[in-house]
Amino acid sequence: MDLDPRAAIDDLAGRLDDARSFLDLDGLESELAELREQAADPGLWDDQDRAKTVTTRLARVEGTIDRVSGLEAALEDAETLLELLKEEGEDVDEITAELSRIDKDLSALELESLFFEEYDDHDAIVNINAGAGGVDAQDWAEILLRAYLRFAEQQGFGVRVEEIHEGEQAGIKSASISVKGDRAYGTFISEKGVHRLVRISPFDAQSRRHTAFAGVDVIPEVGEAEDVEIRTEDLRIDTFRSSGAGGQHVNTTDSAVRITHLPTGVVVSCQAERSQIQNRARAMEMLNARLAQRAREERAAQLAEIRGETHEAAWGRQIRSYTMQPFQLVKDLRSGLEVGNIQAVLDGDFMPFVEAYLQWRRSEAGEMAD
Repeated sequence: MDLDPRAAIDDLAGRLDDARSFLDLDGLESELAELREQAADPGLWDDQDRAKTVTTRLARVEGTIDRVSGLEAALEDAETLLELLKEEGEDVDEITAELSRIDKDLSALELESLFFEEYDDHDAIVNINAGAGGVDAQDWAEILLRAYLRFAEQQGFGVRVEEIHEGEQAGIKSASISVKGDRAYGTFISEKGVHRLVRISPFDAQSRRHTAFAGVDVIPEVGEAEDVEIRTEDLRIDTFRSSGAGGQHVNTTDSAVRITHLPTGVVVSCQAERSQIQNRARAMEMLNARLAQRAREERAAQLAEIRGETHEAAWGRQIRSYTMQPFQLVKDLRSGLEVGNIQAVLDGDFMPFVEAYLQWRRSEAGEMAD
């Protein structure tokens, strides 16, 4: 932020105007009136899921409008104080602390304005799969899993490993985790794609440099809100024993559940719960989310064909490179962000990449709109 109070206030005012535009404050105020009307309906709580959706959205919209109003008032007060200080010949640096506070609050609001896609508010299912690179790829997939678990916990999300398939020698072949919390999907969508690791392989006796790949897929939890029809006769349900590292926590009964949706070939499995009934219920929720995502992708592909545009699917291209040797660098190939402290990233510090991706996504959306 500019050290000159006058320039700082002008800069903050311009940023706040931009945030109002991106947040579509006029639209939010119209939505607020509708939400309040719905919340006042005596029959709202007859449908618990709908009531939760309405009240959660109402609180968010009210909060956003209040934050914008608060920032506008704070800027007006700062401008008034600046003029008074100048008139009285006082040191204008007295308002520096207040401008710094406004800057911090506005930065948080700007980040919020980046979550504009339909499903950004939803919980997320994150799937990690080892790609090309043999045992190094399986080890890399496990490293990413651990990093994402730490990141989710650092951000205050609820996170649970739904299923995991271990590699024969090291690492994992695949894993699925659920992430629950405010804007979980909007936060993790930045990770969807192919991740490349370059390092001296710990599995190479000659200590040569190897390249390994892991694929990450991120889909929103949709519950039963999506119009997805799942017929019982289209399902094959198998049970098996949960896998693990051994010892007392390995199940001795067939409590894990795998469900195959025969028409599409989509397969989900869950072994997080001790009860087969619970695992089956959770697997059905995951299947619903997968099929809803598939339907959205098919609709998007149809629209792209109608428009005559071709876009490579995000999950089918390399989005980020992690280099350990001959130098240390993590580079996102979409936003261009580079971070030299690779260990911090693998310890869960993904937020710089999330923010950079969301900025890139918004700029891309703006260019398409133009």
